[in-house]
Amino acid sequence: MSQLFQPFNLGSLELANRIIIAPMCQYSATDGIAADWHMIHLGNLALSGAGLLITEATAVSAEGRISPDDLGLYSDANEAALGKVIKAIRTYSPIPVAVQLAHAGRKASTRVPWEGGTQIAPTETRGWQTEAPSAVPHATGDNAPTALDRAGLDRVRSAFVTAARRAERIGVDGIEVHAAHGYLLHQFLSPLANKREDEYGGSLENRMRFPLEVFDAVRAEFPARKPVWVRISATDWVPDGWDIEGSVAFSHALKARGCTAIHVSSGGVSPQQTIPLAAGYQVPFAQRIKAEVGLPTIAVGLINEPQQAESIIANGEADAIGLARAILYDPRWPWHAAAALGDHAWAPNQYLRCQPREYPDLFKTDHTKRT
Repeated sequence: MSQLFQPFNLGSLELANRIIIAPMCQYSATDGIAADWHMIHLGNLALSGAGLLITEATAVSAEGRISPDDLGLYSDANEAALGKVIKAIRTYSPIPVAVQLAHAGRKASTRVPWEGGTQIAPTETRGWQTEAPSAVPHATGDNAPTALDRAGLDRVRSAFVTAARRAERIGVDGIEVHAAHGYLLHQFLSPLANKREDEYGGSLENRMRFPLEVFDAVRAEFPARKPVWVRISATDWVPDGWDIEGSVAFSHALKARGCTAIHVSSGGVSPQQTIPLAAGYQVPFAQRIKAEVGLPTIAVGLINEPQQAESIIANGEADAIGLARAILYDPRWPWHAAAALGDHAWAPNQYLRCQPREYPDLFKTDHTKRT
């Protein structure tokens, strides 16, 4: 029996296996509104046989979008459109769906990746003034963000709360708070982006304060029976930046507040980062947090092969693995992994006839569609 395909409880949320589809921005929304692309894209992934599907970074405010084309959950129209997508998934797949709530901070107002990904200045069409912990631009030549004052902090925190309320109304199964990849909450954590001299800057305790306040607010608003967890960048990969020691301390603080798990990524806060890319290069961070903090961890980053994923789980390096680019390339990765590891995965009735003759038990499962 494969360890990767053993059931896993993410708090009270029961997952059929330990394969999690990580958030992947699609840059295909209009005014934050999920489009036909999201129905096709998320619907396709919902039929993959994975244990959990997390939506792309979903902005809690218009100014919190990475690009003008980002998904949002800050308006009634946003809520209705994403709710329609989730309703369709519920009809045809048993996969639980979580939403990743995010604010891009100083990395907002950018062009989509296939148009260069550079900042759109507030004076340009479709651009806007960004906001951040401090008036420090992300990259040389970028327009500087506005440093959030007390009213701004309250507004952002309230936006996360309102988005969490909307997420509950459309029936999501869990919330991931995005504190990674150089976006707003990560900016507060990192001394590279946070130059504040008030109670939200300086010491580690102060730099963690606002991300913890946001987590507390979301956790308090979202039903206690449903999990809330956090995605972090374990290190900035830049000297004197955010590091694994800070990540361990942050994870301890989150655990004390009822955080369900830590989704462990890295980087994103500085163009000066130097990342030693290799298969599973971020897994040791997940392993250390799991060992020292005692929270379940989700490992992600160049985990492409079934046996590699199996070893991570079997060796206790993480509790689940996140797939991003790998499952875009192969949307049936869980099926193929189950075949390679001698286990089985869920498939919709409409696809059962594609079961290969050499794997007659591949789709043998009692994980049926929810009602």
